[in-house]
Amino acid sequence: MQNRIIENEQLYLREFTSEDFEDLCLILQDEETMYAYEAAFTKQQVSDWLNWNLKSYQENGFGLWAIIDQKSQNFIGQCGIVYSDVEDESLLEIGYLVNKRYWNQGYASSASQLCMAYAKDKLKAEKICSIIRDTNLSSRKVAEKNSMTIIKRFDKDYSGRPVRHFVYSLDLN
Repeated sequence: MQNRIIENEQLYLREFTSEDFEDLCLILQDEETMYAYEAAFTKQQVSDWLNWNLKSYQENGFGLWAIIDQKSQNFIGQCGIVYSDVEDESLLEIGYLVNKRYWNQGYASSASQLCMAYAKDKLKAEKICSIIRDTNLSSRKVAEKNSMTIIKRFDKDYSGRPVRHFVYSLDLN
């Protein structure tokens, strides 16, 4: 069994392995799932994404993790903690993407709550953020359900075009 980073009754989070590549492709190569990124990933971009996470585990001790359903053991998606730069500030961010087969079943909320607990208890973080595109209403609902509020608005460059994003934040003290 894979090492579990953190868990609850519904799911557990674990580090990615190379065996997760095809499951990641189902998410990262899906146009509907990736609309907030403006484009689905190529196989090379999925490989780079996986390697970036493996490197983050080594460098930071954390990264995006696989979301696994406790009962079925199905790969649901990814959720974890990363460093993200917003206007010259490095923020500790919770990010999540769920396979569309599992949308609206509480996985993103549940997994991100586990990440908030991990950030507070293990990383001793004072605050945690989520950076969300303004039109990504589902992700915004997850952040709001988890008591996060908007603290900043900024434009992120998407191929030379500014795209509005919100920084949601939660004080962990």
